[in-house]
Amino acid sequence: MAWCQTDCIEKPLCTAFRKLGTCVGQNPWWFLLIPLFVSGGVGAGFCFFDQNESNNIEDQFTPINGPAKSEREFIKEHFPTNDSQSFSRQRLYTEGTFASFIAVSKDGNILTKVAFEEILSLDKKVKDFQFYDNGTAYNYSNLCAKIGGTCFSNALLDLVNYNSYLVENTNISYPIANHAFIAIILGGIELDEIGTVIKKAKAFRLHYPLREDDENLKRLSLLWIEKFLSEFPMELTHSTHIEVSHFTSVSRQEEFEKNSKRIIPLFSVTYLLSISFSILSCLRFDSVRNKVWVAALGVISAGLAVLTGFGLLLYCGMSFAINTANAPFLILGIGVDDMFIMLSSWQKTKVDDKVEDRLAETYAEAAVSITITTLTDVLAFYIGIMTPFRSVQSFCVYTGTTVLFCFIYNITFFGAILALNGRRESSNRHWLTLRKVEENHKPGESKLYGLCCVGGAYDQESGAESEHPVYVFFKKYYGPFLTNRWTKAAVVLLYAGYLASSIYGCLHINEGIDLRNLAFDDSYVIKFYDDESNFFSEYGPRVMVSVTEPVEYWNSTVQDEIETCMDRLENNSYVDRKLSESWLRAHVDLSKNMFIDIKDKNTFIENLSKLFKFVPSFQQDIELSEDNTSIRASRFFIQIVNASDSFDQKNMLIELRNLAKDCRIPLLVYHPAFIYFDQFLVIVTNTIQNIIVATIAMLVISLLLIPNPICSLWVTFAIASVLVGVAGFMAFWGVNLDSISMINLVICIGFSVDFTAHISYAFVSSVKENADERTIDVLYTLGYPIIQGALSTILGVAVLSVAESYIFRTFFKIMFLVIFFGAVHGIVFMPVFLTFYQACGKQYSGPSNGLEHSKERSQSRNAHIFQYVHHSKVNGATSYELTER
Repeated sequence: MAWCQTDCIEKPLCTAFRKLGTCVGQNPWWFLLIPLFVSGGVGAGFCFFDQNESNNIEDQFTPINGPAKSEREFIKEHFPTNDSQSFSRQRLYTEGTFASFIAVSKDGNILTKVAFEEILSLDKKVKDFQFYDNGTAYNYSNLCAKIGGTCFSNALLDLVNYNSYLVENTNISYPIANHAFIAIILGGIELDEIGTVIKKAKAFRLHYPLREDDENLKRLSLLWIEKFLSEFPMELTHSTHIEVSHFTSVSRQEEFEKNSKRIIPLFSVTYLLSISFSILSCLRFDSVRNKVWVAALGVISAGLAVLTGFGLLLYCGMSFAINTANAPFLILGIGVDDMFIMLSSWQKTKVDDKVEDRLAETYAEAAVSITITTLTDVLAFYIGIMTPFRSVQSFCVYTGTTVLFCFIYNITFFGAILALNGRRESSNRHWLTLRKVEENHKPGESKLYGLCCVGGAYDQESGAESEHPVYVFFKKYYGPFLTNRWTKAAVVLLYAGYLASSIYGCLHINEGIDLRNLAFDDSYVIKFYDDESNFFSEYGPRVMVSVTEPVEYWNSTVQDEIETCMDRLENNSYVDRKLSESWLRAHVDLSKNMFIDIKDKNTFIENLSKLFKFVPSFQQDIELSEDNTSIRASRFFIQIVNASDSFDQKNMLIELRNLAKDCRIPLLVYHPAFIYFDQFLVIVTNTIQNIIVATIAMLVISLLLIPNPICSLWVTFAIASVLVGVAGFMAFWGVNLDSISMINLVICIGFSVDFTAHISYAFVSSVKENADERTIDVLYTLGYPIIQGALSTILGVAVLSVAESYIFRTFFKIMFLVIFFGAVHGIVFMPVFLTFYQACGKQYSGPSNGLEHSKERSQSRNAHIFQYVHHSKVNGATSYELTER
């Protein structure tokens, strides 16, 4: 196996880190104070946080170059809206500015006199609500969007003439009543036996659009909504027969922006947990060897990295998306893991050696391993920048940069802490009082006195600090148990069940971010979204079908082509053809009824004025040239049905765009919701792309720094296995594949490498005679670091599990799955599978010139073991020392 055991990069890297360790050990105060000053200076970049915070939902959570955005620009340019005289909700190219209510009957039927009395009372309160601006009073009637000079009104309230007595005696057809589409007004419908008249309805929607013609009107409309949200909701609690939920055009954004303010307190809890766990992990019943301050300052080191990394990027003007607030929790876990590696390597050095020599040995062993895991993590994050979501790019830039700073602070600031602590230990001083204490317990002294005032003991045989008892557990109990023949069979069956469940979950995962999940759980918008989903999901958006170039509409051939295109769209399973709207059909029918021949261009255009008299809104669907002699663009409308979930919305969008593309007439289909639906088209392909690129990058790093082909194959297997498991169990845990979870799947690759690459390398490099012994040896060396690293990372994100926000809970869920499955692969699946490949072991016959051999030392983050042979010069000749813990 010598052909695959190279150290062309590892060896010079070890040498470089050994020199750095010596330098830090000789000058610890410089390496302690300089990072502190740098953090203080660069961390001042947080002053620019407010101006760099970017929480615009559309900008952050929709594809940067999504087709719907360019389609919207076309509609905006060619079909501008007019809120002052001819407002039409279906013709808006944005959601508009509005307030909206959904009233749900407590008795099961909203079409009753008592329920309508409360609805009419609510309607009156909304219209009477007013506020003052510069001494002038404004109410809904001053700011409402208008049709023909009067405020936009509710079609059903118009039908019953705002009289609650008439509602029970009026036959209301569905979905069209009194020439109005009322499926967006009444929900939870129960029709009569014929299927045309409404028998019962459970919900009623009230919609109040506001003007945004100019900047002042838009400002006043937004101010009305702001005052409305702060004062009016109290009025919604006084209803007896209805339950009311409310929503406005700014609600989603305002509720989303509250996330950062409500998540900040959790960070302090995370720090407390991490410091507590670190102290407990490093606690020793020895007043000298105790590492309490080292553990606490190791957590501080990760905090300084966050301060420096974030501060630098804020100085540079990098936008900060809300999901980036997850990063400090993750970085804290990574930093604590690296601290454990450095500390574990330090404890293996000989206590009688000089501090700079001990630190040089620590760096030569641990720093290489930390370098590997840092490179994999940083690359995984930077590869995530390729995604077309700004929120993902923001998270990846901030996290990748800060992980890099975390590494720098570990080999500088934390190394200095180790050196200073080493000086204290070498003079046998108490960890708290710093006074010198006796090394041995004297006769007659109480046990309590010995525990508190005596210390400095170490393993006389190895010259290093005493070993943790958990290592013994893995060697004597767990290792032999796992290599038992029946245990192996059980593990194989367990893995088969894991893989089958994961694949099943992958096939049932939902795509895209649900906008309701951007608000906190207790937000008022959640109830509105739920009501909308429960009662108004049958009919979807009303989609514009726009002819994008000038065509000869008066030409019968062109008319036939347009009709063919519309017919194909209307025959789609997601379209209700009875609810389409076409100015061209109306114009042709009207001309026939009036016996007017419109096959001539001039006659066709001149007679449009007659059409506009019958249907004024059609005037907004035709863009005439400046001289009114040609039509530059026009649009029609189709009604979407049965597209309430992400799967149907994705398929609907793809099918409609394909039909429009195949048409001979240049068409585009558009609705404001398509801005968000575009994510469904790119989320899977971009996730797969990032995973493939990141996996290749991980393999390259593994081959360069752990150059063993067999190890690389196991790394590939582990990455694929953990990814499938995480993606599959996301579906079981209610997590969608969206821009938030995409981040975590990329992270998953880096952590998969951390857990498994060094395990497989330790196995193929083991000097033990058979596979079972090699597995026990690897578990003895790796088992505790894996558990310690996994627990520290999970604790770093654990507080997010109680966050009342989908964004942060999702981050916890996926990180938990990544760490849990990675750890299970590391200490259960991989060790068993490796025993099936006897040929993978390193053939090592031992030295022939007096070389004493024993177990090679290794350590890595989360799996953090890296094996190597210590080289030294003795009397000018090269000797080899393989030390045993």
